[in-house]
Amino acid sequence: MKTAAATSDAPHTRIADAGPNPESRRLARLLMPTAPDQLEAMAETARTLTQRHFGRTISLYVPLYLSNHCDGGCAYCGYASDRDQPRARLEQADLKLELTALKDQGFEDVLLLTGERSDQADFNYLLDSVASAAAVFHTVIIESFAMTTAEYRQLVDAGCTGITLYQETYDRDVYAVLHRWGAKRDFDFRLEAPARALDAGMRTAGLGVLLGLADPMDDLVSLFEHVRRLRKDYWQAGTALSFPRICSQRGEFVPDHVITDEFLAQAILAFRICMPDMPLVLSTRESASFRDGMAGLGISRMSVGSQTTVGGYAAPAQTPNGQFTVSDDRDVATFCRAIRNKGLEPVFKNWESVFSGA
Repeated sequence: MKTAAATSDAPHTRIADAGPNPESRRLARLLMPTAPDQLEAMAETARTLTQRHFGRTISLYVPLYLSNHCDGGCAYCGYASDRDQPRARLEQADLKLELTALKDQGFEDVLLLTGERSDQADFNYLLDSVASAAAVFHTVIIESFAMTTAEYRQLVDAGCTGITLYQETYDRDVYAVLHRWGAKRDFDFRLEAPARALDAGMRTAGLGVLLGLADPMDDLVSLFEHVRRLRKDYWQAGTALSFPRICSQRGEFVPDHVITDEFLAQAILAFRICMPDMPLVLSTRESASFRDGMAGLGISRMSVGSQTTVGGYAAPAQTPNGQFTVSDDRDVATFCRAIRNKGLEPVFKNWESVFSGA
């Protein structure tokens, strides 16, 4: 089975280069097809570990798309530069209206998203947006293009607390085919971005793969190796893992690998068992029933009330087409009611910005 190290030619990569360790082999075994009774046993173990480390809580965040301008050529993304759709970005006045609308819903944790670096949404635009969000929210995380250490340090100084950056796939051959043009074609620069962000002082780094692009077993083991190395090198910081899978998007990309609900659930349970204290994240890509089933059963963090268009919280979205289709479209109150009915408590804030001197 490939690992990130085994497929990497970069001389300075920090991912382990000796092949899967015993922990990785354990994860691989847990990902293998299993009988229903064994899966149920995994679920009970995962539930116990989740409650032990996170209590009966679900940490909530909200995504805010700043821009759908993109210079990238990702074959699987609705924002790719060859997609024929209206493009927009939030100007500062609109951004402040969006931030106020989210604050009024009770959020304290916002994820700011853009496409790949472009003239319309470059680093300075993102920096200004982070500063505006940090004046309102205690936790400001970005999901954007890979950057240099110096750029990440400027974002930290502006109030950014973390990044989310998916490698998409750790299969170099598949990666090269799917990333048709743009800066994101540089596999190694993206691979090392979470380490650069943590070097720069980010509190957290969120990782993931886009399940379905390549062999999911290989990708998940490689993801495990990647985050295991980051946790060793940056033990003072926090890391988190997400489990997105391909869903309907403009361009209608069809993945080579179909990720079933059963496999996705098993993958989440396996990661919880192998990384008991790791925050595991599930977005509104997934259905309400699947998210409710996984809440507290491995998953400890979720988005809610999501819009995948530019803006859309303070007023109707400026563009009718999002990056992908939202499956769980419940509003915040409805979602929280469902979570509480499961005996779980939604948590809107778990970090006080004053701790960072902000």
